[in-house]
Amino acid sequence: MSSKLEAIGIAKRYGDAVALEATDLVVQAGEFLTLLGPSGSGKTTLLQMISGLVAPSAGRIEIDGRDVTHVEPGKRGIGMVFQSYALFPHMSVWDNVAYGLRMRRKSRDEVRAAVDDALSMVRMTEYAKRFPKELSGGQQQRIALARCFAYRPSVILLDEPLGALDKKLREHMQSEIRRLHKELGATFVYVTHDQDEALTLSDRICLMNQARIEQVGTPADLYDRPATRFAAGFIGHSNLLEGALDDARGTSGEPILLAAGGRIPLPINAIGASLAGGASVAPGARHTLLVRPEAPRLVEPERGFVDGTIADVVFFGSDTRVQLAMNDGSELTVRCERSLSPRIGDKVGLVWDPYRTTLLHV
Repeated sequence: MSSKLEAIGIAKRYGDAVALEATDLVVQAGEFLTLLGPSGSGKTTLLQMISGLVAPSAGRIEIDGRDVTHVEPGKRGIGMVFQSYALFPHMSVWDNVAYGLRMRRKSRDEVRAAVDDALSMVRMTEYAKRFPKELSGGQQQRIALARCFAYRPSVILLDEPLGALDKKLREHMQSEIRRLHKELGATFVYVTHDQDEALTLSDRICLMNQARIEQVGTPADLYDRPATRFAAGFIGHSNLLEGALDDARGTSGEPILLAAGGRIPLPINAIGASLAGGASVAPGARHTLLVRPEAPRLVEPERGFVDGTIADVVFFGSDTRVQLAMNDGSELTVRCERSLSPRIGDKVGLVWDPYRTTLLHV
């Protein structure tokens, strides 16, 4: 797969304020890359510099190997979809979608064919004669997408396009956007602060924090193998158990972490990974272990790695979430099958596959 878009040393400052530190990012042709992070992390600034709406303070942007850093937004071959639909209220749906094509001086036949195709793609053909005020929020968002898709840009930038929609409609539109990405074969760069949305849509995720890139990888990479404590805490539900390495090993020679009031076996290769990261592996060295809520299972007290008391039980439909107060005073969340019937006040033990955990550095 060849690269479509590259940000090389791109940075943005406003006086003394750093909106984005010097950043390198490569987006492959045809992939769906999501810029994910909390407010102020730099994701929208990066997207705006890619689009040409904001000039970088340093670095350059390349599309198909061509330096477009100082090229006008309309001449970069990029499509943009915003959270605000930005539809013309006095124009029909058909004319809204046709607007960009007419501005590009396409022929009447080319406009007609492209608009009809774009409306069909977003399943809005029957609404062609309506006006934006006659559409629901989801329908207006589809028209905004159709307007972008109509002239077939090879790179499409989407800045939190579903932020104004309710949960059910967001989930529906996520499926629609994923389908449209596959049909178009274009390169999508999508901004969101919603981790579930990023996990659902993306081929890869670029996680950002404090004006820099924290980690880039597939959704599975970021969920199962987060590189930092921030990544572990931001992606998915997390149990972060802090403790120290024991000076003794387990029965199979595995390292042991003393945490949550218990002795927790680590993957045998975990210390090797820690060494590669430059962390101390001496007995007593502090580490954080990431244990996802779906990894542990409940067992009898003193039969697990750690023990605790069930403090709360919440029914979520497909599963049950159990909140445990551990013996050392920390808390831990576990997802259980509905067939189990944990009760508040019960004392339980927890076990899990050590290879479903990730060792981080404190």
